[in-house]
Amino acid sequence: MAGKDIIMATQEELKKLHVVRKAMESSITQSEAAEILDLSDRQVRRIASKIRLEGDAGVIHHLRGKPSNRALPNKQRVLKIFKAKYPDFGPTLASEKLFERDKLKINDVSSQS
Repeated sequence: MAGKDIIMATQEELKKLHVVRKAMESSITQSEAAEILDLSDRQVRRIASKIRLEGDAGVIHHLRGKPSNRALPNKQRVLKIFKAKYPDFGPTLASEKLFERDKLKINDVSSQS
């Protein structure tokens, strides 16, 4: 069993893997695969090359399971402080006060002064 990996994939990714594998085996053309998947020929070629390099995991998005780049740090803490100290403030003023008094930067507006 050495060398076997378990990958988590959605139904869409499994379909993409199946169709691109058929194209790689020359059962269907890349153009047909692109039409089935509603992608461009170039996208099918890129997916096929990723599958050759990474195996079946090549169809899975690499950012799955990672936090978003747009996620707010300390979201729960910010909400707790906001509700306790600044319940009647608007969003811009609350953001500024959180930055000034509590040293919590939650957006770019709060650093403009």
